[in-house]
Amino acid sequence: MSSPAVPPAPRTRQSAPRLIALAVGLVFAVSGAWALVAPESFYESVALFPPYNQHFLQDIGAFQIGLSAVLLLASSRVPVDALAVALLGVGIGNAAHLVSHVIGLDLGGKPAIDIPLFAVVTAVLLWAGVARLRGGRLGHR
Repeated sequence: MSSPAVPPAPRTRQSAPRLIALAVGLVFAVSGAWALVAPESFYESVALFPPYNQHFLQDIGAFQIGLSAVLLLASSRVPVDALAVALLGVGIGNAAHLVSHVIGLDLGGKPAIDIPLFAVVTAVLLWAGVARLRGGRLGHR
């Protein structure tokens, strides 16, 4: 015996999550870029939690950019595989994290290790995400 067909959800129930993802993704992109590129201005306007820490704010900006990428990719009208969204979103966030470490080269850490490591991880994530989008065989779906 077959079950009755489930009627499609009303258009507003289908489009509301996409609109929310787009709106929040854009806000995260702008705030993340602001924190990454102008951490002092971001601190003075938004992140009033002493002490000021340039590296931390730039890393937060990178994290926001990664979240933004995931939301914007996932809300695309073109169907995108969840694994591709995850790989590309994390790859974009990691690329922004790499930029944070290049900008803050003089702020500490271990640049000789951190920067090449982040570059390799970024390249692998983005390659895997693009391969997944193009239907490449990286593993099981």
